[in-house]
Amino acid sequence: MPEDRIFCPSCNADTEHITIKSGQESLVKCNECGCVHPLQRKRERLVTLKVIVNKDEISQPYHITLPEDEELRVGEELLVDDPSQDVVMTEIASLETDRRVESAPACALKAVWARAVDEVPLRISVYRRGQTHSLKVHTPGEEVFEVGDVRTIEGFRFKVVKIKLRGEGFADSAEAKEILRIWGRAL
Repeated sequence: MPEDRIFCPSCNADTEHITIKSGQESLVKCNECGCVHPLQRKRERLVTLKVIVNKDEISQPYHITLPEDEELRVGEELLVDDPSQDVVMTEIASLETDRRVESAPACALKAVWARAVDEVPLRISVYRRGQTHSLKVHTPGEEVFEVGDVRTIEGFRFKVVKIKLRGEGFADSAEAKEILRIWGRAL
């Protein structure tokens, strides 16, 4: 029988217990004092949430089930696994209760707004002989781009010279899901 640390009412402490009977109301025995007592397992209540996922300027509604007390926060990643549709890794953009909030338990939410980050559109501006060419490619969200990288995309070979982040500011290195735009100089 498996052993767990459980609160014993006789010892008045968390002690090692042996499970005698499993189920909704398990029966356990304390290894310290031998007291046998029931263990009521807390039922995990679930809620179904509407998640609106933006993927390359197209919004798609999904429905997911989460524990009601799970805390969600803007900026966190959320795996959207809708049984009737596909699985999408997202980043929470906004949480909606009666108003927009930065964090809330799942039971308080009316909707979650998110953007897909498993595959993201990446905007690249390549400067060549007085002209700037705008490119848009789809790339895995975890792909890392660095200033100084030499890349070839859609026939343009270029060196990355600047990376603008989605939040604000610039970086020398970032994952594609964090990037708003890349500037490059043609080689």
